[in-house]
Amino acid sequence: MPLAHAAVTDAPLDLGRLSAVVGSTQHGAVATFVGVVRDHDPEADGEVVALDYSAHPEAPQILERVVRDVLARYDHDDAATVAAAHRTGHLAVGDLALVVCVGSAHRALAFDVCREVVEEIKRELPVWKKQHQADGAHVWSGLTC
Repeated sequence: MPLAHAAVTDAPLDLGRLSAVVGSTQHGAVATFVGVVRDHDPEADGEVVALDYSAHPEAPQILERVVRDVLARYDHDDAATVAAAHRTGHLAVGDLALVVCVGSAHRALAFDVCREVVEEIKRELPVWKKQHQADGAHVWSGLTC
């Protein structure tokens, strides 16, 4: 099962392009997850107005490994194709932070792989988030000591 695209990038994420990457005449389904910067978070005390994502230098390789590991768990006659991208840098509320697109012959496989890739990215990708609040304060998420 192919990995079509995996990127950790400071460039804005293009949902249409990533979706097109997994499109195929053999795929009857494309499942998509879009993580969007929101104006609140349980870890923030106030309104979130922006955030900064930073990533470990090996994050691109880790993202690729995560996607390949998930795909290896699915041994079907159906092939799934995955495109995944995580944004870094300064993001405003409403910006795309994470996009995962999965194309496959059938919807069940596309949904299952998409969800699992998203969950594994959230669990394993070394990306940290500094949330800027309207009052000028900030809070970090994802840091472990």
